[in-house]
Amino acid sequence: QVQLVESGGGLVQPGESLRLSCARSGSIFGVNVMGWYRQAPGKERELVATITSNGSTNYADSVKERFTISRDNAKNTVYLQMNSLKPEDTAVYYCRYQEVLRSLEVWGQGTLVTVSS
Repeated sequence: QVQLVESGGGLVQPGESLRLSCARSGSIFGVNVMGWYRQAPGKERELVATITSNGSTNYADSVKERFTISRDNAKNTVYLQMNSLKPEDTAVYYCRYQEVLRSLEVWGQGTLVTVSS
């Protein structure tokens, strides 16, 4: 049973930085993908970044060169370092876990990021 808890959201001014954390509990097996998604008011949830168990990463074009996803397996945590934040980055950010072996998909509860001056 995998559970995810996001933290690190808050209110920042444009150009500032935040680091989101996604703490995982429960056992994981085999190939898996951790990802960050976001949903702005009135919009559909969209992919922000993903990182696989072998370290491969993928980013949405809108966050490339600004955001960095990483994972610390020893701490069972995935991070999203967000630099040069823009007002359009304002959204609820969700952590997602996908495991191939058990066909699992788990979502965190979300953490709100607000970028405003």
